[in-house]
Amino acid sequence: MMDMATFMQHITNGVSVGSLYALIAIGYTMVYGILRLINFAHGDIFMMAAYFMVFGIITFQLPWYLTVIITIVLTALLGMLIEKCAYSTLRDAPKTSILISAIGVSYLLENLSTYLFTGKPRAFPEIAGLAQTFQIGSVTMQRVSVVIPIVAVILGIILLFIINKTKLGMAMRAVSKDYEIARIMGIKIDRVIASTFAIGSALAAVGAILWGVKYPQVQPMMGVMPGLKCFIAAVIGGIGNIKGAMLGGFVLGLGEILLIALLPQLTGYRDAFAFIFLIIILLVRPTGLLGEKITEKV
Repeated sequence: MMDMATFMQHITNGVSVGSLYALIAIGYTMVYGILRLINFAHGDIFMMAAYFMVFGIITFQLPWYLTVIITIVLTALLGMLIEKCAYSTLRDAPKTSILISAIGVSYLLENLSTYLFTGKPRAFPEIAGLAQTFQIGSVTMQRVSVVIPIVAVILGIILLFIINKTKLGMAMRAVSKDYEIARIMGIKIDRVIASTFAIGSALAAVGAILWGVKYPQVQPMMGVMPGLKCFIAAVIGGIGNIKGAMLGGFVLGLGEILLIALLPQLTGYRDAFAFIFLIIILLVRPTGLLGEKITEKV
C-alpha cells in the first residue's frame, strides 16, 4: 500500500506537470476562442522556444535571464509571423482550409528544425539551480516543481486581468463574438489577432523553458506529444475558456501521474490515458468541464 510520503510525492509531480500543460493549453484556447481555429502548430512553437534557449545560453553564451527574455520575445514574434503568413489570408476560407494550413505549418517547423538543428537531442541548459532538489519532510522535489505551479497561477491571473479589464481584452472578447461586427465598430482586427497569437506563443515559451528544466532534452519532435496533450487539456476544460484550459491541464497532469502511481503496470500506457480520458469527457460533457454551448455560424 502506498504511504503518505509517496502519495504526496506523486501529487507534487502531478501538479507540476499539470501546470505545464495548463500554460501551453492557454495558447490553444485563446486562439480558438477568438478565431475558432485549432492551431496545431502550437506544440512546435513550444519546441522552437526550447531551441532558442539552447542557442542563447550554450551557443551565444548569454546570461540565462537575458536569454529567457529574448526567447519569450522571439517566440511571440514567431507566433505573429505564423499568423500573418499562414492564417490571415484564410480567415474567410472554409474551416477545413485553415485546419490544413495549421497542420502544414506544424510539419514545416518540425522538418525545418530537423534540417537546421539535426535530429540529435541536445541538453537543455541549467537555469540558476532550478534543477536542484530539496526535501520537505520525507518528500523530495526539484525546485522547478515548486516554481512551475506558482508561475502558472500568476500568469493565469495576469491573463484573466488582461482579458477582462483592459481595452485589448475587451477587443478580444468583441472579436470572439463576431469579428465582422467588431471590424465595423472600428476595432483593428489584425492587431487584436496578432496580439492573441503573441500572448499565446509567449505563454508557450514560458512553458518550454520550464519544461526544459524539468525534462532537460531538446529535439525537433519534442513538441508533438505535449502539444497533443495540451490540446486535450484545453478540450477537457472547455476549449475557448481560459479557466477551463488551466483546470484541464491540472486534471490531466494529476490523472497521468496518479495512474502511474496507483497502477504502475500501466506506465507504458501513460500517453494513451490522455486520449481515453478525452473520449470519456466528450461522451459525458461534450463542451468540456467549464465549456458553454457554442452555436457555429453558417
